[in-house]
Amino acid sequence: MGGLVVAEEEPAGVRALWRARRAPDAADVLATARGVAGHLADGLSGPGARAAAKGVRSLLGVPAAGLADLSGATTWAGHPADEDAARELVSAVLHSETPAGKAPLRAVPLDVDGELAGVLVVEGEAPRKAVQEVARLVAGALERGRLEASAELAAQSELRALRAEISPHFVYNALTVIASLVRSDPDRSRELMLDFADYIRHSLARHGEYTALADEFHAIETYLALQRAVLGDRLRVQIRVAPDVLAVPVPYLVLQPLVENAIRHGIEPLGRPGTVSVRGEAEGNDCVISVEDDGVGMPPADAEAVLSGDGERVGLANVDRRLRSVYGPWYGLVVETAPGAGTRVVVRVPMFQPGVVLP
Repeated sequence: MGGLVVAEEEPAGVRALWRARRAPDAADVLATARGVAGHLADGLSGPGARAAAKGVRSLLGVPAAGLADLSGATTWAGHPADEDAARELVSAVLHSETPAGKAPLRAVPLDVDGELAGVLVVEGEAPRKAVQEVARLVAGALERGRLEASAELAAQSELRALRAEISPHFVYNALTVIASLVRSDPDRSRELMLDFADYIRHSLARHGEYTALADEFHAIETYLALQRAVLGDRLRVQIRVAPDVLAVPVPYLVLQPLVENAIRHGIEPLGRPGTVSVRGEAEGNDCVISVEDDGVGMPPADAEAVLSGDGERVGLANVDRRLRSVYGPWYGLVVETAPGAGTRVVVRVPMFQPGVVLP
């Protein structure tokens, strides 16, 4: 089992003062409880464990309170009168997953999703019900921390999925076109190779969570240049972006999947030349970007299935989830389509959003 970590020492006689304390104000109790939850975002072994233990001690009005992780290492607020006895109680709870000891020294398990996550140790005469409620508070905070960590991992996985969506068919065709121009038009071949390098760099290189909209537009410009080389006269492109939105930070790789979808599922199946139009402009406090094609379109029910993650167009669903995660439920993708009428995908993001900043 782990060792004892002492948060602070106390002068003699302080324990008696805790028993004589006046009842805390309700607002102070709520603020302390909120603080405990916030300090446990990184778990019982995180940097906030000591502050959380202090908050627990304050809530219960006891001389000492400790939080132990699954290794048995305990972070204390206050100092237990008998360290060995406290260590034995922690060990007993970790092995039995049931409460151990009795006032003035007792330990209770912290259960998260039906599994033991740690131990709360209390020295003092706090009511048993109060100890149980604080244990539930701590367990709830640990659960929220796990959920937030899982959400972050999911977002990273979705970003990796978007990076992995580069079509091998497109890469092969682009390189084939570039190779065919090496002798007949070496300048054009070199230009396309630079575009291809830019496209791969933006798609696969490590980036921060956010990037400037200007970078996203540059990435889709290089992609469209390569697609025009592959598709020739079958693809027409229009790009219009207002200068006042170029510096807006957006989630990385949020536009390119929309353009790829417009070409692969809108223009390529079309039996005639088609157009992809990309626009970006400010509307009040929002930046609105649209990607529109005049291709084959699809039934609205199919568009709904696409956004739910069904079918092969997982890129759109990933982008939609990332937007909602960053900006809230009102900022997902809007898809307007009908069979034979093309498809228009609209992205609306705030011009300024707390926490959304460029690295």
